[in-house]
Amino acid sequence: MKQKYIEICVISFAWFSGVVLLSAVFIILCYLFINGCKSISLSLIFGDVSPADALLMRKQVFSGLFPAIVGTYSLVILAVGMAAPIGIAAGIYIAEYGKSRIKNIFSLFYDILAGIPSVVIGLFGFSLAIFLHRYIKEIYPCLFISAISLAILVLPYLIRTTQFAMENISPDIRLTAPALGADNLQNILYVLFPGSLTGIASGVILAIGRCAEDTAVIMLTGVVASAGIPKSLMSGYEALPFYIYYISSQYRNSSELQNGYAAAIILLIICAGLFITAFIIKNIMVDRILYSS
Repeated sequence: MKQKYIEICVISFAWFSGVVLLSAVFIILCYLFINGCKSISLSLIFGDVSPADALLMRKQVFSGLFPAIVGTYSLVILAVGMAAPIGIAAGIYIAEYGKSRIKNIFSLFYDILAGIPSVVIGLFGFSLAIFLHRYIKEIYPCLFISAISLAILVLPYLIRTTQFAMENISPDIRLTAPALGADNLQNILYVLFPGSLTGIASGVILAIGRCAEDTAVIMLTGVVASAGIPKSLMSGYEALPFYIYYISSQYRNSSELQNGYAAAIILLIICAGLFITAFIIKNIMVDRILYSS
């Protein structure tokens, strides 16, 4: 009887925790939309430039969020594009090729890397830019340095999710291809990797969200308040997280603060669009791999 009561308490606490979590997310979203929806407009995004001129790059936008939106997209795509191949490959190696001692050593380093504060990663990126500037004068804190720093920041998430996704495939599925004569590489490419894509995609989505929201890293590695659309990888850039931080800490009136709420809503929409894109790409990859096999 006592064990039954304990079980009921544990289940009730789990349900309560889930309701509290969902309620907190709902309250935050409602608060953002209530305070920011009124400020969302074309003038907030494009300023005094027409949308056609801004989208076709005929005129620069300096009084709107369009450069920050482009900079955020560029930063996330570059960072995840650099981190995903390395992180997925490292996760596959640990799960399928690494021996127990190697796994323990790599796991220790990945845990340490995951626990490093983002501001320390930002300081590393800043120091890297200063070091490279001694040999290549064109390199300063810029979009490329920020992308490298964010790629380092999200590597542990990609490696861990890939490793766990590969290791959690059932033994029956894992042994099917070798029983039919496939070697280890074929088993990974045609069976294990497609079977773990859902977990790997979760790691990519987590990396996208981490790159899109981080402010400490980009503040030290190249983001500026007004730079326009980045002209190259070696130029300064604008980003929505920095704009939100800047407005929330130095707003002069309620209108500017509402613009910060509106920018937060736009950032959430961008993240949702990137998440959906990653989900669609994952489904396309699964279909093509299964069709080719």
